[in-house]
Amino acid sequence: MSKQKEEKTNVMRLLDQKKVPYAPHAYPVGDEVPDGVTVARLLGQDPAAVFKTLVAKGASGGYYVFGIPVGATLDLKKAAKAVGEKSVAMLPARELLPLTGYVHGGCSPVGMKKRFPTLFHRSCLGLETMCVSAGKVGYQVEVKPNHLIALVDASTTDLIMEG
Repeated sequence: MSKQKEEKTNVMRLLDQKKVPYAPHAYPVGDEVPDGVTVARLLGQDPAAVFKTLVAKGASGGYYVFGIPVGATLDLKKAAKAVGEKSVAMLPARELLPLTGYVHGGCSPVGMKKRFPTLFHRSCLGLETMCVSAGKVGYQVEVKPNHLIALVDASTTDLIMEG
C-alpha cells in the first residue's frame, strides 16, 4: 500500500473532531466538475448511495439544505412542504460560496458557514453507508446515515420526483 499523504478537507477534520467514523474517497477531476452519477461510477459506488447536497431559498427568505441521491431530481413542491414554505427555489450557483463556504460540485452538508435546516431523502435510512461531498471537488466521505443525520441535526422525508 502506498504511503501517499491523504489530503484532509475541513469536512474530514470536523468528522475527526466529532469522532464520526468515515471513509475518505478521492476521484480524478478534469477541467469540468463531473455530475454526481459520474462521481458514483468513479468511486465504484451505487448512485443510490451517493448523495448530492442542494441549497434552496424559501419564499420567506430562509435557506434549506437538501441531500438526495445523485441520480434523482429534487421535487421543489415536496421540499417546500417538508420545510413549511409556500415555495423554495434552488440557490443560484454564484450565491453558494458566500452563503455556505462551498463551491458548486463540492458542497457538503457538513461544516457550512452557518447551520441551516437540513433534510435527506428518506432512502438514506435503508443504506448501510452513504457518500456525501467532503467539501472539495474530487473528495467524498462515506458515513453511516444515522451518524450524518445526528451530526447535522437533519431529518428525512420524501424529497424527489417520481419516475
